[in-house]
Formats: sequence, structure tokens, C-alpha cells
Amino acid sequence: MEITASAISLNVDDVTASAAFIKQHFGFKEDMSAEGFVSLSRPDAGFNLIFLQTGLKSFKPTHLRGHRADGLLVVFVVNDIDREYTRLQSEGVTITTPIETEPWGERFFQVTDPNGVVLQLVQWMTDQAAS
Repeated sequence: MEITASAISLNVDDVTASAAFIKQHFGFKEDMSAEGFVSLSRPDAGFNLIFLQTGLKSFKPTHLRGHRADGLLVVFVVNDIDREYTRLQSEGVTITTPIETEPWGERFFQVTDPNGVVLQLVQWMTDQAAS
């Protein structure tokens, strides 16, 4: 198998609000959109982030059509967690979970988009390969 691209699709009530948040605060660009759908990317993310309108008729599998994106984290690994924390605060983004450092070296914080999608920024403070 050869994977040529990756994406994560999240059902949200307000596609426009989530797309605007991720564009404004995380530097994603809109690649394509249609009614109830927007696909966003940035060259260094390694995947497209897609927001789908909850209940979209074309959504498959149909039994999940009305579900919303919850219980998951969209995680971005960054080089300077403290700088990103300060930047997002200065942009007026509410911090959901303040910076914490786990015993295994994961330093992180979380923010939440207008639809409740949790975005977690992480910096590894130890050599992951040694774990």
C-alpha cells in the first residue's frame, strides 16, 4: 500500500466557524469548499483538516451522520510550546487546558474551537526514541 495523502474529517454544526478559527489561529488555508464542507491544509501539517456539516446527507456511514466531533484531540507537535501559548493568548484564544508537562516529557496545552473541537499543541521535552 502507498498512502498518497491523509485527512481527518470532523462533523461540526458550524463549518464556517471552525474553518475561520483554524485559518486565523493556526495558519491553515482553504483548499476547497462546498455547502456543508471545507477542506483546509498547510504544507507542514501532513494532512488535510476537513469540517463537515453535522447531518450532511452525503455523509457515510449514515448511522454516524448526526454525530459531532467529540472525544478526540487534533494534535499539532510544535518546536516552541511556550511561544505558541503566548501567541494564542495574545490573539484572544481561550486556553482550555493550561500548559502541563507529563512525566514522560510531553509538554502541552489545549484550546477549543467554536464547535467544541479540542486542539492540543505538544512539544516533546525528552528524546522520544529513548522512551
